[in-house]
Amino acid sequence: MKFDVGGNATYCYTNNREIDPAKESVVFIHGAGMDHTVWTLAARHFARHGRNVIAVDLPGHGRSGGAAKTSIEELGDWLPELLDALGVERAAIAGHSLGSLVALDCAGRHRARVRAVAMVAGTAPMPVSDAILEACANNDHAAFDMLTQWGYSKRHQYGGNSNPGIWMVGSTLRLFERSLPGVLHADMNACNNYQAGLERAAQVTCPVLMVLGRDDRLTPPRATDQLRAALRSPDVRIVEGAGHTLMVEAPNALLDALKAVL
Repeated sequence: MKFDVGGNATYCYTNNREIDPAKESVVFIHGAGMDHTVWTLAARHFARHGRNVIAVDLPGHGRSGGAAKTSIEELGDWLPELLDALGVERAAIAGHSLGSLVALDCAGRHRARVRAVAMVAGTAPMPVSDAILEACANNDHAAFDMLTQWGYSKRHQYGGNSNPGIWMVGSTLRLFERSLPGVLHADMNACNNYQAGLERAAQVTCPVLMVLGRDDRLTPPRATDQLRAALRSPDVRIVEGAGHTLMVEAPNALLDALKAVL
């Protein structure tokens, strides 16, 4: 479904269901250069278990119009606009990577709108290497290659998908390739430049779940120590054998973890 958010058509996957104000809602936010499809499995699960599900394409991504936002703060302010457009007063927010920072920022500054947060493969701060930023700035395919390779644990570079017939690495690469020029650069810059994460974490009052891949090479568990300390008793789950792309590498383990807060 498409909704008008700030004058732009915004696509939200809702499992083909209207938003029911009597049900609790969950917003799913994708990572840099991606779209709502990374959350399809989780969205379907929670839709079938009594939730309104809203797997959104951020501005400039997937089927959504408008230009990509250039900062996490802009996206954190955009989320309440999305909720207003949907007629949702309060929601749980699950975000992957960049999406986890958006969820954190929104929960810290718009506390009345967020009932729970699930940060998947996220940390703060979230620095991005110069090599990736340069490749993104030049719209160089090497950016897609690097993020795809580093986005998976070594064991999943060679297959092993629990869903037969799906090539994990290849599908992620194609997803990056479908992004519009400049979008990935805007996203990666937003992650790299976001310095308010620890301050926002201290302001969050709702339950927070952190789901991390033991073998994540982009946001390794050891890089989350400051964020864990800043949050109020976060529920931290580490998935063995998984890397950064948890929705694909460990879908069942991720679902089991998400049930704790969503």
